[in-house]
Amino acid sequence: MWKFAVWNQDAPASDWPLDQAYLLGSDELPVQAELTFRDGWIVAEKPSADAAGLCVLFPVGDARLYLRTCLLPPRPEPYVLALELARHRIMLVLNKLEQWGLFELPPDDPIMALFERARVEFTSALVALRHDGPAVADAIARRALALSIEASERLALLQSDRQIKARLDRSLFDDASERSQDAGPDRALPEGAVKHPDGVGLVLPQPALLGVAISPNAFGEPLTRVAGSLDFVTVPMRWVDMEPTEGKYAFAKTDRWIEWAVRQAKVGVVAGPLIDFRELCVPEWLYIWEHDYETLRELVYEHVKALVTRYRRTVSRWTVCSGLHVNESFALTLERMMDLTRLCAVLVKKLHPAGKVQVEISRPWGEYHARNKRSMPPKMYADAVAQAGVMVDAFGLRLQLGQPDQGRLTRDLMALSELLDRYAELDRPIAVTAMGVPSQPPAEATHAGAWGGGWTPETQARWLREALAIAAAKPFVVSVCWQDLHDSPEADMPAGGLLTDAGAPKPAAGAMIDLRRAMLARR
Repeated sequence: MWKFAVWNQDAPASDWPLDQAYLLGSDELPVQAELTFRDGWIVAEKPSADAAGLCVLFPVGDARLYLRTCLLPPRPEPYVLALELARHRIMLVLNKLEQWGLFELPPDDPIMALFERARVEFTSALVALRHDGPAVADAIARRALALSIEASERLALLQSDRQIKARLDRSLFDDASERSQDAGPDRALPEGAVKHPDGVGLVLPQPALLGVAISPNAFGEPLTRVAGSLDFVTVPMRWVDMEPTEGKYAFAKTDRWIEWAVRQAKVGVVAGPLIDFRELCVPEWLYIWEHDYETLRELVYEHVKALVTRYRRTVSRWTVCSGLHVNESFALTLERMMDLTRLCAVLVKKLHPAGKVQVEISRPWGEYHARNKRSMPPKMYADAVAQAGVMVDAFGLRLQLGQPDQGRLTRDLMALSELLDRYAELDRPIAVTAMGVPSQPPAEATHAGAWGGGWTPETQARWLREALAIAAAKPFVVSVCWQDLHDSPEADMPAGGLLTDAGAPKPAAGAMIDLRRAMLARR
């Protein structure tokens, strides 16, 4: 049993939201466990006694972030949650200083000075726990946590600024290419990429592209003006929109956007996901076959074939499937998840050999697996796809935060950067297929978390500038796509677009365009 004491000032907390909390085991794998709150403690119970960490929403200054502890052994006495969250963040900063080669930063550097203050506060909290009790230790640990998170975010931004300069002027790729020559060419590496000589993952020869996802249901000058200022547009192809009635396709709205992108704006087109079994993507008629896998497989085959055959002359990159590993709408076995993934990828490559194929990983932190035994952890799924020899040019990640939905709670910039580094271990290019946060607090905002004082149009724009810069700087990231062009009722995340539902630009629209211009100017 694990017990974590949480405090409100000098008294034990009377309640704590646990609907999205979960335990994490080794290799970042979510663990199925029972979590309850009683007597000021978060109590976690699971069958095995292996060490585990707790992931939970926690207030940090004027933010509320999804954080985690280190892996801890079970014990009778409770841990102080704030102290353990601070311990993990300090450890994460130390690991990143080593991984990113930033230990040469002088002690008087603002980031290192901030980090040193965090370590001093953490040490004081440990002393207070022994001599003054958990309430005093909790108060001091919260200060250590706030300082260490601020230091870690600044460190992630410093690393992104260094990397993006070296990536855009090609010095990073040229250096990696020269240093990898002694090892000989690696034919398994895609797109002329080379292994990163000092870190994990690949170094791609080209800079990351910036794009935005559109809604086929809306079209007009304010929308096309913003979309045409970027490198590409992502055209969603939800099954429910493309084939609302079995055997009857509705191509007109999608045709309109693709024709504009190719003929007028002359920007790239990314299409998909072609297969996505989330509830909002599946037509009602398809559920008739949810228990008949052979028929379902045949319908998937015919659907993918119809879309790729129609658009293969205009689409350059296909997101062939998304979220099969989550396994929430159709009860698929692990073998069938892999079978559908292989079917989609092989079929698209056969019909469009020149097109790029990517498999999308939704909910990439894997929270869902702690509650859904039929699911597959996201990194394990990606590893299985790679090891099975499925023809995948990139893995896509959906990084949508700031919502109370499972897998979308607010995380800080260092957590975002660390996740990308973890997926770099796949040795495949990474496409951020949907990145975004809202421009206003969602319903049940306390269960969604908040960053930078709370979600406003200005906070959304600041998050966009910093998060997109971190992602675009990673040498293995091939593209970054903002989640929605404009707010709309059918949007994947309400109030998460670059424009309002009336078409007026938000500060985030200008931030997105300015970031692309700055990247072009540095090339």
